[in-house]
Amino acid sequence: MTERPHTLLEAIGGIEVLRRLSNTFYEAVLADPVLAPVFADFTRTHIEHVAVWLAEIFGGDTAFTDELGGHQALLRSHLGLEITEEQRLRWMELMTGAVEKELPHDDELRGQVIAYFDWGTKIAREVSADPAGTDLGDPGPTPRWGWNGLA
Repeated sequence: MTERPHTLLEAIGGIEVLRRLSNTFYEAVLADPVLAPVFADFTRTHIEHVAVWLAEIFGGDTAFTDELGGHQALLRSHLGLEITEEQRLRWMELMTGAVEKELPHDDELRGQVIAYFDWGTKIAREVSADPAGTDLGDPGPTPRWGWNGLA
């Protein structure tokens, strides 16, 4: 029996795969009438930031925290967006499609990645509900997600 990689990032195939995942996903998002309005201020650098975030979440180095502001910055970027449940569910549909296209054919791996996105989008929706865009508090360190979910 082959031992599975220690981290999800290793099982995914590294940050290059996450860059492809992010690119595939945002191509679909920007063409989607439900989600495109949420990303009105989208720039191509967002794709790289998402890949770096996911690499850290899934067991990689702390580049997002060290260079891009960590968990606080990620949550702050969602403040005031007022994401609807319809938008969250559409986000999940498009991300699931991107996962199926870009990630290795490993049901356990894909299941954990999708579980992370489901967990994270619920938090993003909750944070985004503050219309004033100010109530964040201290979210703590950047979370880590592994083979058993939130570490």
